[in-house]
Amino acid sequence: MAACVTRVELSVSCRSLLDRDVGSCSDPLCVLLQDTGSCWAELDRTERIKNCQDPDFCKKLVVDYYFEKVQKLKFDVYDIDNKSFDLNDDDYLGGVECTLGQVVSSSVFTRPLTLKQGKPAGRGTITISAEEIKDTRVVYLEIEGQNLDKKDFLGKSDPFLELYKQSSAGTWQLVYRSEVVIKNNLNPCWRKFSVPLQTFCGADINQPIKVQCSDHDSDGSHDLIGTFETNLAQLQKASDGSPVEFECVHPEKKQKKKSYKNSGIIRIKSCKIETEYSFLDYIMGGCQINFTVGIDFTGSNGDPRSPDSLHYISPDGVNEYLTAIWSVGSVVQDYDTDKLFPVFGFGAQIPPNWQVSHEFALNFNPSNPYCQGIQGIVDAYRQILPQIRLYGPTNFSPIINLVARFAAHSAQQGTASQYFVLLIITDGEITDLDQTRQAIVDASKLPMSIIIVGVGEADFKAMEFLDGDKSVLKSLTGEPAARDIVQFVPFRQFRKAHREALSQMVLAEVPKQLVSYYKWQGWPPLETKKV
Repeated sequence: MAACVTRVELSVSCRSLLDRDVGSCSDPLCVLLQDTGSCWAELDRTERIKNCQDPDFCKKLVVDYYFEKVQKLKFDVYDIDNKSFDLNDDDYLGGVECTLGQVVSSSVFTRPLTLKQGKPAGRGTITISAEEIKDTRVVYLEIEGQNLDKKDFLGKSDPFLELYKQSSAGTWQLVYRSEVVIKNNLNPCWRKFSVPLQTFCGADINQPIKVQCSDHDSDGSHDLIGTFETNLAQLQKASDGSPVEFECVHPEKKQKKKSYKNSGIIRIKSCKIETEYSFLDYIMGGCQINFTVGIDFTGSNGDPRSPDSLHYISPDGVNEYLTAIWSVGSVVQDYDTDKLFPVFGFGAQIPPNWQVSHEFALNFNPSNPYCQGIQGIVDAYRQILPQIRLYGPTNFSPIINLVARFAAHSAQQGTASQYFVLLIITDGEITDLDQTRQAIVDASKLPMSIIIVGVGEADFKAMEFLDGDKSVLKSLTGEPAARDIVQFVPFRQFRKAHREALSQMVLAEVPKQLVSYYKWQGWPPLETKKV
């Protein structure tokens, strides 16, 4: 397999986009896709910018760069008018196909947008610039404003910040845009934020930085409050707890009025540079991934002896449950040294009393529920099928809480030593949704991720709700999840695909979830790599 030479981040901007909205401008978003040989797979997407035909997207698109491979990319721009992640119901504004080699070999790569049939979009261009990621440090900033100018006629300003770095060509490139949650406030305190040091200033603390403060307008015609220039070396003076202040100046007002002083003060409350550890930093530092499997043995699966059952093992020795176990387990097992995996079933009546259990060990040994390797899981699954009675209901919370107890015990060590991945394979709608919501919210505070694979043809709306991709999952009492730790995938989407396609989809979020947990706790890898 080709070795990744480096990682690059891509900055994207567009000009003169088509206007698809009536009464306002388009709300554009750019999606990055890569040609896998058989289809276009999404790698990343930018943020959505409201009412803007000339967007400078703040979110950088990160991609691995291989010198020896032709990496075909596609940048598609859409007008987003809903909260759905699916783009099929959004207006297509145009796109461009190119190779990553073309982008990295150009100082600035600009092309006209075309429609999906290859026809010109009629208007609109896209500009892409690439920068190699050489530094893993991150800048953390806390910023507030004081006595900012009032811009709105009927109320105070709704200020937001934009930070730019100066490129080698002398142009200003957007590196961060703050939230606009401070309505009618001339003394805002923005949320603490972080930007990779490479993105922020090219890892050069003396590189010029421009800070721009504007009053947000819903129609996209934001009013400038003021601006100033600085660099990271000056911002870092706030690191010792003493704020650093800058006058926010409006250039036109300064020219017109001799008495003009400023349009307010921007205070840097704190500025720190910290190392950002990667997934491999943690794995190579000694973090073990503990893989646990939960299998649905409820009656809705059907009699395992019947070919119509989801638990029926075909003459060639497979079913959807076994395929999911092999697909995910074959990847995860490489990150667990002892290859001992606890496996549990739920929703069945088990001997000798034939009472329903929602967390029984597949080997019927609750004190030692471990199977040796993925083959051990498969063997235990085959052996238990004739020994239990499929029943119900479909309760997830007991097995989630069981693995959460393992994770909580590990977390007490206060080190990045163990992370837990729970794979739940199920055929139907969940029965204990409220209890499961609470269990996931509790587990989001622990070193743990949950993968749910839905087999069969059931309606999996509740699983998609638990996934939390569209909104933050909350418990019944309104407590939000600390992190997004659930990934749901319906198996039917992968029946005709290679086995690797399922594992790639369900495991794609785990590295980010692992890093986000240890970053949240402030725990470095057990052993940092020696350079």
